[in-house]
Amino acid sequence: TNFRTRIYNESNIDAALATSLKTNCPSTGSDDNLSPLDPLTPTTFDNNYYSNLRNQKGLLHSDQQLYNGGSTDSMVTTYSTKQNTFFTDFAAAMVNMGNVNPLTGTSGEIRTNCRKPN
Repeated sequence: TNFRTRIYNESNIDAALATSLKTNCPSTGSDDNLSPLDPLTPTTFDNNYYSNLRNQKGLLHSDQQLYNGGSTDSMVTTYSTKQNTFFTDFAAAMVNMGNVNPLTGTSGEIRTNCRKPN
């Protein structure tokens, strides 16, 4: 997804992060440039993503909305300060996802428009 709109137009982004990202993502063109969701520990599975959100360092608009004065702020705060809670909840969520039984064959369909059945 594209983060250009966020770094050039939104006010709830850390100024230093926005400046840094602008060097990699000019206001036009260069749509193939990449940036990690977590610049501090990009190859480590940890809770730093949530700490970034608390410091207005979410790369994507949708990510930063998780910590923007709404109902999910408390969860972001918990996960940013209690890594073991994040790990436990993440593991439980993966088990739940693994237990989902998608419809297959003639019992299901791949929607051409996700908002309505074919």
